[in-house]
Formats: sequence, structure tokens, C-alpha cells
Amino acid sequence: MRNKTICLLFLLLAGFSAMAQVEKIDTDRPDQTESVWTVPFHYFQAEFGFNKENTTGKNYDLIYPTMLLKYGLKRFEFRLEATYRNSYEQFIPDSKRTKGFEPIEIGFKASLWEEKGLVPKTSVIAHLGMASIASSAFRTDHLAPSFRFTMQNSITENIAIGYNLGAEWYGFSSTPAWIYTFAPGFNIGKKWYSYLEAFGSVRKNEKPQHSLDAGLAYYVNNDLKIDISGGFGLSAEAPKNYIAIGGSFRFNTKSKK
Repeated sequence: MRNKTICLLFLLLAGFSAMAQVEKIDTDRPDQTESVWTVPFHYFQAEFGFNKENTTGKNYDLIYPTMLLKYGLKRFEFRLEATYRNSYEQFIPDSKRTKGFEPIEIGFKASLWEEKGLVPKTSVIAHLGMASIASSAFRTDHLAPSFRFTMQNSITENIAIGYNLGAEWYGFSSTPAWIYTFAPGFNIGKKWYSYLEAFGSVRKNEKPQHSLDAGLAYYVNNDLKIDISGGFGLSAEAPKNYIAIGGSFRFNTKSKK
């Protein structure tokens, strides 16, 4: 069933390969650093990913898919995010796995100001995890808000540094996890993009999590992008490692006359 779902999604992505626009699609995946750019006016954009995350020992999580849907207005976008997680634990039988949809998140991204000298282009992203819109295994006691400021400085025409600062609440307590990301990105010709990244989180009374990752993306055309990425934990509390593949597409919802 999972293989059929993956094939259907990529066939859907391929269906948009004939569409072309002036600007290349800009996505929040595959890195942890969210983009400063909003979806163009009247565009719908979808970003899908399939991850395997090794946690501790022989335990691992399969995430299929992560899904981020966006709709663009002027300097603003609406967002809906969903994640299906299946946790495999070494000594727990399949029938008792923790699996299902995590709380659905709704939110927005708003462009705040443009880059000027050392001042980075900056946007803000805010989400609200809906405690009741989740599988029973992942329902939380409270709503789970999050926010982050996403920033970017251009170094050259083909090199930029993106970085995020923000906080996330998980729905179980009022204590946030303070998050950070730092990711130099590189355009390689007209079709390829790569990045290196450091990211992590710090939460009161817990040891911090720090990780590194890297990825590569290919633009099939201006409206279709595929990617692969992977990373590993630097601190004992962070996940051991992960690998992910994904694809993103967009189209203009406004009829052309």
C-alpha cells in the first residue's frame, strides 16, 4: 500500500512537469530551515516527503508522508501541515506500535521586510497544532503553537545563508523548545541546489539536541522540484540519523484569460 501511495504522488508531481513560470519554485523542504519566500499570489503549492529516522538502538520511525500545503496571497501564505508517523520499537509487537497522524497544523507565513545591506530578508511563520485533529496515539492535552522568524542573507548570486529562530510547544506542557537552524545554500547551475545545515533545540530541564544534515535538490522545471537529504545527531539526545526523499509542485489557481 505504501509503495502504491508513493507512486501515485510522484505521478501527480510529474503531471505538472509541462507547466513553467518565470520564477523557480521555492520550498521549505528538504532542510529544517524554513524559506523566507512566500508562495506567489494565487498559487497553490504542495510539498511531500518520506523519511526514515533512526532514534535509539534499533528503534526507528517511518514518516510517510510529511505534507505541507500552501496558498499564496500578497506577501502572505496560508499553510496546512500533516505528518503520518509509524514508530518501530524493537521489543514491541507490530499490533502495539505507535502510529497515526500527528496533530494537524494550520498557520501562515508573512513577509516582514526585504534584505538591505547586513539586514536579512525576514519573514515570520506561525502554526497551531490542533490537539483534537490527530490519531488517538498522538492526541495532546492542549493546543500546540509554534513560531519562527526565518531570515536570509545573500552572499553572491548563487550562495545565500538562511537561518531560523523560534519556539515550539508540544501540547503536553507550557514549556517551549527553543529552536535554531543555520544553513548555507548553493545554486549549482540552473537545475541543482545543495545545502549544509546545523539545527537543534533547547528546552528547560532537558539536555539540548544538536544535529547536522545536508541535501540536494533538482528542478525538473520552474514548478516542480525533487530532493534527497540526510543527517545525524551530534548530541546523545538527538535522533541518531535520518534520510528523506521528497517532491514539491505548484500551479496558478487563477484562470488565464
